[in-house]
Amino acid sequence: MALVPCQVLRVAILLSYCSILCNYKAIEMPSHKTYGGSWKFLTFIDLVIQAVFFGICVLTDLSSLLTRGSGNQEQERQLKKLISLRDWILAVLAFPVGIFVVAVFWIIYAYDREMIYPKLLDNFIPGWLNHGMIPRRATARLYKHTTVLPFILIEMRTSHHEYPSRSSGLTAICTFSVGYILWVCWVHHVTGMWVYPFLEHIGPGARIIFFGSTTILMNFLYLLGEVLNSYIWDTQKRIPKETTWDCNKTGLE
Repeated sequence: MALVPCQVLRVAILLSYCSILCNYKAIEMPSHKTYGGSWKFLTFIDLVIQAVFFGICVLTDLSSLLTRGSGNQEQERQLKKLISLRDWILAVLAFPVGIFVVAVFWIIYAYDREMIYPKLLDNFIPGWLNHGMIPRRATARLYKHTTVLPFILIEMRTSHHEYPSRSSGLTAICTFSVGYILWVCWVHHVTGMWVYPFLEHIGPGARIIFFGSTTILMNFLYLLGEVLNSYIWDTQKRIPKETTWDCNKTGLE
């Protein structure tokens, strides 16, 4: 049995993301006031995706609770649609984009932080992020670029999700990736500046290779999520039922 009900975890994670988003938007950073605002940063877009996803998870849990035992077929159909939407967002956006942000940020940061997170940004970190023995600067980066990973893994571990067909899933993540790349290029076209500092230091050919590589990585992460989801729940089927749990068991599944 789970030590903390899955539904409670989802509410806690949703509130956490809402808090992060509110404080992120409240930061007085010059880049937030330029063309595109916060929406030109994949970190912010990812936070919105995660908040929307966990919001749908909470809504699904509430709907499941209200629908259970009602015998209303129309309500059950609507709940199934909501569950399908939840699963689609996790498969196509929440998992691949979330893991991508964590992985790419820390890889580039470890190589040269000025290429992705200049020290100048440390001046804008809000005081509330400072806690315990972790320095304020590290804490800010932890919240924005690290917590996505454990949160999404917790969700995958506690609930089974039905992935879409591989072709439609890969098409969707490719569309998102290309769309964001075009958005970054458009911001550069309008402002003359790249969203991420390291793009200023590489040539056009290298940028094309980088953008192509990120799209390939997004596709790989989609497949990784599909395999991980199958592995977790195929393994669960081989374990006695009394030792496992699935949040979906509270609903129609």
